[in-house]
Amino acid sequence: MRAVQITRFGGPEVLDVVDIPEPEAGPGQQLYDVSTAGINYADTHHRMS
Repeated sequence: MRAVQITRFGGPEVLDVVDIPEPEAGPGQQLYDVSTAGINYADTHHRMS
């Protein structure tokens, strides 16, 4: 599956699209399919610090 990873501080240029293994639920866990997600402005400001 494809994911966006942030491994360092910075602007949009630090967003990396990577391939990662499909997650698997362990005992007592549940997987959810997330079709949309959001981010708050304060979170983007914090990443640039």
